[in-house]
Amino acid sequence: MPSILRQILSRRMLVSLLMGFSCGLPLLLTISLLQAWMKDEGVDLTVIGMMSLVGLPYTVKFLWAPALDRFTLPFLGRRRGWLIVAQIFLAVSIAWLGLSNPAKAPWMMAFAAFMTAFFSASQDIVVDAYRREDLRDEELGLGSSFYVNGYRLGMLLASGGGLIMSDHIPFSMVYLLMAGCMAVGAATTLLTTEPEAAMGKPGNWREAVIDPFLDYFQRKEALWILAFILLYKIGDTMASSMTTPFYLDIGFTKTEIGAVVKLFGFWATIIGGIAGGVIMLRLNINRSLWIFGVLQGISTLGFAVLAWIGHNVVALATVIVFENLSGGMGTAAYTAFMASLTNKKFTATQYALLSSLMGVPRVMASAPTGFLAKYLGWWEFFVACALIAVPGMLLLVKFAPWEEKEMLTKHNMDP
Repeated sequence: MPSILRQILSRRMLVSLLMGFSCGLPLLLTISLLQAWMKDEGVDLTVIGMMSLVGLPYTVKFLWAPALDRFTLPFLGRRRGWLIVAQIFLAVSIAWLGLSNPAKAPWMMAFAAFMTAFFSASQDIVVDAYRREDLRDEELGLGSSFYVNGYRLGMLLASGGGLIMSDHIPFSMVYLLMAGCMAVGAATTLLTTEPEAAMGKPGNWREAVIDPFLDYFQRKEALWILAFILLYKIGDTMASSMTTPFYLDIGFTKTEIGAVVKLFGFWATIIGGIAGGVIMLRLNINRSLWIFGVLQGISTLGFAVLAWIGHNVVALATVIVFENLSGGMGTAAYTAFMASLTNKKFTATQYALLSSLMGVPRVMASAPTGFLAKYLGWWEFFVACALIAVPGMLLLVKFAPWEEKEMLTKHNMDP
């Protein structure tokens, strides 16, 4: 136990938490908070809807990740140098966004939001690479859980905190304050150490752009692993995308949803992430993926049970707490697994590719959920979501069997 406590309180875990906060903070500044500001200013709903396109950099960040692997700036090292540059430009972009005028110049605001998303995605690329290189293999699970929890804290400050502050001060001031909060990430970058580049770095553009993909796809299980990344959380994602209409439809008030889902659910997710990280120290990522995947499926079935029970606040709280606990553990294992797949020579490029794929189910699989819920009914819909997760679990048999103890070594070995 003292050994686990030392790992939890180590510099590497604190850095993972603070860098996660720095990455989570900008995300909703270009989505929910910006939408609220534009709505307040009377911007047309069509324009508000089109603003979702400013998030494009998050889905194609693997396109410029090779440059961040290939080049080293003349200060702070390969990872910290790029990171401080991204964070400075990100803070400037957030401040610029706050100084924009959504009513008079919405397209100028859109450009500022796009630049915010670009530098935010760039920060994500470097932080993911830094975390993979800074953490020891056995610490990836716990470190990923700290990163994910920091990410959620950043999102909570940007969305919940930003909306609350906007009732008392102008949105422009809110954005300037959020830009100031980026100092947390910048200070972390300056005070932490540069990870050792044990595998070297790409020496030319071919090594930076082509070799990361060749390195990955020459592995025997490459396509199976990509399929797993797409499918592992697909059921959980589909179910989560329709939970708010579901709660309202079975009779819960907005106050009940806000109090139970947002308050209990948030802290359950935080606890689940930390618990998942600690469990992965005792087990390995293979077994954690199995256990947490099963728990995610059971939690999805919990919504089906709630559909049968109907309006009951205690039942709602129970389902929400269990769903968020299992979801937090599953996300920690999922993130650690993707990090374990990367070759440290091409960390930024390979992780950017995998994390971009991770976002595909959130967009594509969530699109038909309203249609399915309408024509199947709530009970049948959530049962279907639980069953849809089964193929992703079965793929674990192919490359992460329960009995195999050393997955990290297997996936990081030369093909």
